[in-house]
Parts: sequence; C-alpha cells; structure tokens
Amino acid sequence: MEILHKQNEISKLIASHSGQDGVYASAIPSLFLIHHSKVTQPVYRVYKPSFCFIAQGLKEILLAQERFEYGPANYLVSSMNLPVIGQVIKASPDKPYLSLKLEFTSDQIFEVLKEIDAITTMKEPPKRALYVGEIETTILDAVLRLIQLLDHPEDIPFLSPIYIREILYRLLQGSYGGTLAQIVMEKSNTYHIRETIEQIIKHWDQPLRIDDLSALANMSVPTFHRHFKELTAMSPIQFQKHLRLQEARRLLLSESADASDVAFRVGYESASQFSREYARMFGVPPRTDIKRLKEKYDQRIHPVSL
Repeated sequence: MEILHKQNEISKLIASHSGQDGVYASAIPSLFLIHHSKVTQPVYRVYKPSFCFIAQGLKEILLAQERFEYGPANYLVSSMNLPVIGQVIKASPDKPYLSLKLEFTSDQIFEVLKEIDAITTMKEPPKRALYVGEIETTILDAVLRLIQLLDHPEDIPFLSPIYIREILYRLLQGSYGGTLAQIVMEKSNTYHIRETIEQIIKHWDQPLRIDDLSALANMSVPTFHRHFKELTAMSPIQFQKHLRLQEARRLLLSESADASDVAFRVGYESASQFSREYARMFGVPPRTDIKRLKEKYDQRIHPVSL
C-alpha cells in the first residue's frame, strides 16, 4: 500500500506539471516528464544515459531484436547512448501514461562511486547497457522527493543535486549496480566499449573503421565485436545504421528534402541501398513514410470534424 500511495503521488505531480500529451523539460535540470493519453506509435530515438520510471501505464522498448516491457513496478536504465524504439502500450484519457526520465552523466556516476569508495578496476564481461529492474522503496522515496521540488522551485538549486545523487546511489546499491558502475571503471571492457560508442555517435556519417575502434578499445577485432554486441545487442555497423536512418528520417521530416540528397548527407553512397535499409527499419520507403507521418501530424493539428 505504501508503494502504491507513493506511485499515486508521483502520478499526480507528473500530471500537474506536464499538461497535455508530450515530453516536458522540467525546472529540474535533466528531469523530463512524459504524458500520453493514448497508445503511441513506435518512436525511434537515441537514449542518453538515463533512469526512467513509469508512475502509470506501460511502455515497450526495443533494443535491436530485444524487447523490454516495464511499468510502475519497474524502472529502466540506459547506461550509455543507445538507439532504441519506444512505444507506449498502455494509456487512456482516464488513466494516461505518466512517466519521468532523469538523464545523468558518467561523471555523476564516478563522483558517487568515489564518495562511497567503491571504485575498482575489475575487468568483467560487458552486460547489456539497457536493463529493467524492480523498483525499490528507497528509489521510490528519492524519486518522490525529487519531483516534489517542482512545487517548491526555490528549493531546486540546492536540493535537486542531493536527491539526484541519492537516486544514483540507490541504483548503484541495487542488483544492477555493478553493471552501471562498469561504465566509469577505466580498465573495464564496458568503459572501453563506451568510448567507441561515443566515437561512432560523434562520427556517425563517416565510414566506420573497425580496426581503429578495436584499437581504441585495446581489443582484437573479434573480441571487440563480441563485447560490443554483448553491450548493445547489435554490431557496430548496425549501431551506426540506426543512427544514420534516424537522422535521415528527422531531415526528411524537418526539411522536406529529397531522399537521394538525404541519403548522401547521412553517409550512404547509394540511394537505392538507403531506400532499402530505410524500408527495412521503418516498414515503408522514405517517401511513403514521410507522407504518412505528415498526414498524422496534420490530423492532430487540424482534426476533421465529424
């Protein structure tokens, strides 16, 4: 009953500070509130390192071919930048989907570990950088304290860093704490793979040089491939492809650009290959996909009266 009461309190606070459907940046740096009154279409995006909690509703996340479903009994953590597909699968006007996302940095994780004297140099096999854990009362308490600050904005500058550190501390003390800690342990395989992921994200439109990435990770090419896939559920080439196609879709939507032009801008040498891979990822060719998305957008802005 105590957990349910706290979940309800968090739901009320998210609802009161989010308004209509959408994602809202809150007055607390790095804290976002999400509100949806109906099931959504799949959304393709890159998750930054973040802690996500659903107070009401259900969501599905796809990482490559792996499916993660979570709701109020769980939390989700992405320990590094990952291209994912997210979809709200349970929501209604009476019981909207209400959730929050708290983004964090590796420096914040490092500072918490340093303060509790828990920094090690253990080499452990990389584990998935995206995971769902069971929500614990201690985490829920810290989340509630953090979001309550939205009703007291004068307290945010002083108290929000404290409550955020507490949330990260609780996560590090939990069953997946070791997985999260590995991202800042300099001699861990996870740390080195994270560095290569940052390189791919920084140079996503450039040719991928596996030899250079494996050298950066201080691994042989086969070992690098194995650890990269263990962490991200995809190969480096697939990872880059997700980034390129997501950016291509954004460009096609925002600039009304020609598909062939966008193909070359995101790093493809062949427009036909781009079209094939785009259709494989989004279900239809670029022109059809963008037309469909724009029609849905127009319907939301200018609904047809019946």
